Amino acid sequence: MAKVKKCWFCKNCGNESPKWMGRCPACGEWNSFVEEVVASDPKRTRYGEQAPGVAERSRPVLLGEVQQQNLIRIDMGYGEVNRVLGGGLVPGSLILLGGEPGIGKSTLSLQLAMQPHGLTVLYVSGEESPEQIKIRADRLGNISDNCYLLAETSCDVIINSMRQMKPGMVIVDSIQTLYSDTIESSPGGIAQIRECAAILMRYAKETATPIFIIGHITKDGTIAGPKILEHIVDVVLQFEGDPNNIYRLLRSIKNRFGATSEIGVFEMRSEGLVEVLNPSEILLTHHDEPLSGIAIGATLDGARPYLIEAQALVSTTAYGTPQRTTTGFDGKRLSMLLAVIEKRLNFRMGSKDVFLNIAGGFKVNDPGLDAAVVASVLSSALDRPIPESTAFAGEIGLSGEIRPASRTEARIVEASRLGFDRIVVSSYARKALSKLSFDIEVIYVGKIEELARHIANN
Repeated sequence: MAKVKKCWFCKNCGNESPKWMGRCPACGEWNSFVEEVVASDPKRTRYGEQAPGVAERSRPVLLGEVQQQNLIRIDMGYGEVNRVLGGGLVPGSLILLGGEPGIGKSTLSLQLAMQPHGLTVLYVSGEESPEQIKIRADRLGNISDNCYLLAETSCDVIINSMRQMKPGMVIVDSIQTLYSDTIESSPGGIAQIRECAAILMRYAKETATPIFIIGHITKDGTIAGPKILEHIVDVVLQFEGDPNNIYRLLRSIKNRFGATSEIGVFEMRSEGLVEVLNPSEILLTHHDEPLSGIAIGATLDGARPYLIEAQALVSTTAYGTPQRTTTGFDGKRLSMLLAVIEKRLNFRMGSKDVFLNIAGGFKVNDPGLDAAVVASVLSSALDRPIPESTAFAGEIGLSGEIRPASRTEARIVEASRLGFDRIVVSSYARKALSKLSFDIEVIYVGKIEELARHIANN
């Protein structure tokens, strides 16, 4: 019989200790050790010893002798998912999908399972019964004949079912509900999550079966469980968005088979998640008449450019302290931009309430949107509408200079593709952009004073 013992595990890196420690010696995190009940298997050998009956499975080889194999990617049926994965699903990969409760992780996973990609899919649910999954599948429509359901939380039973069925793809919802009999602790514990993830990874690599595992999110926005879980998997996907908004973003945080600079945009509807192939068109609104306080910014999320609308309202404060309210934009960066406006343009922003909203419910952290934010604030303060055919792209420094935004040429091409007539960019990018030709008028400004004159004269 296995001997039961207690150990302490670091929540951040999964380091094991026989006693509690205030600071983890492996990662340096404070107060991260939690107690778990584990069982030591007497059949396991010490490090360096070879288990009886185990043959030599590998030998060291020279790097130059390694034969490179072309990765044959699987089309998932969704262009946005293929984009984030780097061109498709790689056989034998272990993908971790995380997101807040109710954001649509299970819906996205079930839609991927029912896509006609020619794979036999095993959908393992530890949270819902097959009847509940069937209700959601009926709502989504197009039920696939190759999707099998398994309501089980024992990792050993799941692996046995997978070995008998030999599916082409496996989806596990969720990793926090699984447990292994070799670990005598409750499901969701650090030891259980680490052991179950290692078992699934071993099966994925041995059989070249891609496995999706869904992970829960803690209150601070990180994936629940030890940090080593993100090190084990090949791909970490983050499904994010405002539950009160219909748009969702699928973002790649880690990808061993591609870049992490791509995002996928989805729209949540009654029939499920629908791809948004052109985010710029849904993020731009068309008004019957020109309105002040609205500016279009060419922003960048990862490697994907799109145009978004910045809305600002500047009014005289009714109280002693002016209000600074932002939605979808960093409030501290807005305060910095308002300080630059007051210093360089002599606007008395200290006596004004400023409200800023990024349309569509998106959260933008791109500094290249500074020019559009400042333009919207100046447009509202001057009550001068900006032409709808004008876009902005540039980062504003503390001295009032307008710095070039990253990948300015991609932003210009996106604005031209959507039919904009002109785009305002930094004059410091003139030398690099002069070698390129665009089907749009490019206006160069070097300081915030030039940007203000451009808005006032239109």
